[in-house]
Amino acid sequence: MIFAEDLLHYIWKFRLYNNSDLCTADGFSLKVLSPGIHHHHAGPDFQNAKIQIGETLWVGNVEIHIRSSDWIRHEHHQDNSYNNVILHVVYKNDFEVINNYGLAIPVLVLEERIADGLLQRYQNLMFAGHASFPCEKIINRVDVLTKQTWLDRMLIQRLEEKSAQVLKTVALLRGNWEEAFYQLLAANFGFKVNALPFELLAKSLPLPILAKHTFNLMQTEALLFGQAGFLEEDLDDLYFLTLQKEYRFLKQKYNLQPIEKHLWKFLRLRPLNFPTIRIAQFAALMHRSNRFLAEIIKAGEVEKINASFTGINPSAYWLDHYLFGKTAKPIVKKLGQTSVENILINTVTIFLFAYGKENKADIYISKAIKILENLPCENNFIISSFISAGIKVGSAGSSQAVIELKNNYCDQKRCLECGIGNKLLKFS
Repeated sequence: MIFAEDLLHYIWKFRLYNNSDLCTADGFSLKVLSPGIHHHHAGPDFQNAKIQIGETLWVGNVEIHIRSSDWIRHEHHQDNSYNNVILHVVYKNDFEVINNYGLAIPVLVLEERIADGLLQRYQNLMFAGHASFPCEKIINRVDVLTKQTWLDRMLIQRLEEKSAQVLKTVALLRGNWEEAFYQLLAANFGFKVNALPFELLAKSLPLPILAKHTFNLMQTEALLFGQAGFLEEDLDDLYFLTLQKEYRFLKQKYNLQPIEKHLWKFLRLRPLNFPTIRIAQFAALMHRSNRFLAEIIKAGEVEKINASFTGINPSAYWLDHYLFGKTAKPIVKKLGQTSVENILINTVTIFLFAYGKENKADIYISKAIKILENLPCENNFIISSFISAGIKVGSAGSSQAVIELKNNYCDQKRCLECGIGNKLLKFS
């Protein structure tokens, strides 16, 4: 049967082996008083273990391998940090290991002490075939409390990870939270396909410069479309020429350098998601306010935060245009509810959480979680696969938790580190 060394770590850590009449490979009685502290970095696998062998109590490190010969294969015999290993735990004992002091290291062999059912359950998870996630067919065996507790942890973990990136950006910007918010907001406007050029656009046009002109929607569009590289060509279009003229003046005034137009991707996008439309919507949003973060922090109600991003309409030109110089059937291109929810999920809540962490203010952390709990769940393949398997996903908080679980545990087969996987391995 094929399994990874991590499974033996898991079995040792949680004592999921038959511990009756334990003895070393050479026949000495053995008691595990403490398996030690799991060590995930270089060096022995478990530290400060307490093991009684015969009449002697040993305190030290434990190393774990599938085969005892892995000691040589992993070159531990050349590493002095393994000299204080007091027990070598293996599945198969095929080699006598001698430490650098010339002493044989006591060995505990687990091959006959691990239940076949545990190994089979592990196999089923690791080699789940075409399942969307390893436990898709059996996750309904896990009680609701265990699943909900783990998903709650996943949500916090996701917010922690994303807010850590925000704090790095804030640090790079020397504590300028509004500029950091502006840059992340812009990146999220590009969805995944145009996130990078949107981020580069925001970085090329500092917020203090843009903020001087957001009272005027035409100037706001001129700056954004100009810096995005869309005003460099020659077009016989009155509004385009108006923006171009304004941009050329502002470009010289502020010594601006636009990004390359070729960075923007249009292929396979619906016209309503063209970067030109997204930039026009972003311009309209910045025209409404250029200090969103301050307003969000002050806002007492979730509804007020939501209202800050609703009802955003681009300039009249975009009513019958998707691209400069090409008219189309008139369609209102206001910022849709899905886009508003995307902003709240991927920008607003992350910044509120990060702001709360940085300032040790739980009120903002709670506000971030409350926003997620009051938004509908996202709709994508990951979410639908978990719903089909019986997981209740009733809010954006739940869907964000599921995405974290899928990306960082399921896809990486980290079932041994997952609260749900743990339950299935131990009690299936």
